Amino acid sequence: MFSVVTTGHRVWAALSVAVVLNVYASNDLEPVLDLPDMSQWERQEFKGITRYEIKTSGDRVYLHATSKGTASGLVRKISVDLEKTPYINWSWRVNQVFSGIDETHRDGDDYPARIYVVISGGLFFWRTQAINYVWASQQPIGSVWPNAYARQATMIAIRSGNTDAGNWVEEKRNVLEDVKRHVGGDVTRIDAVAIMTDTDNTGKSGSADYGNIYFSSR
Repeated sequence: MFSVVTTGHRVWAALSVAVVLNVYASNDLEPVLDLPDMSQWERQEFKGITRYEIKTSGDRVYLHATSKGTASGLVRKISVDLEKTPYINWSWRVNQVFSGIDETHRDGDDYPARIYVVISGGLFFWRTQAINYVWASQQPIGSVWPNAYARQATMIAIRSGNTDAGNWVEEKRNVLEDVKRHVGGDVTRIDAVAIMTDTDNTGKSGSADYGNIYFSSR
């Protein structure tokens, strides 16, 4: 398991969870990232180590990521029934995006923030699929393209550019619909959720903040 640097006060985590539970009292919820608890998350390294640390600001608890030419993420293995809770919900913030890159090519395959879901291929690892929800630097919102390194990974630009940089943004996405559209078959479950801020291909530096992640029925 992976442990991160922790700062601030844990009491705010209980408050944020209470707010979510009150808002969705009649809604099925599947918590995935429930800060400050990171006990079920593991580090996955690709090139170097992106630094992740828990911070607080007022009543907000969040995960701060800093990458300097590195690419490592945090992964939680969790089976989520998309027929019961198809919507993934999260909040994020980036300080700035990367200029002069093309995310559709390998030398531009970096993102200040991304959250992705994984559908395992079991013993047939080559069948493993992933859908990446990214804060793109250049690709416009709504763009969809295959990952430059792994064609079985689909990239979807949820945010793009510096328009919302520096601000917290709340997101909701119907993963079941995305899986049907981009993966196909009879997939109704995902097997893992991951977070990554990476800059290894461009050699740039970047940072992002992530809030709690959960699946919901609506």
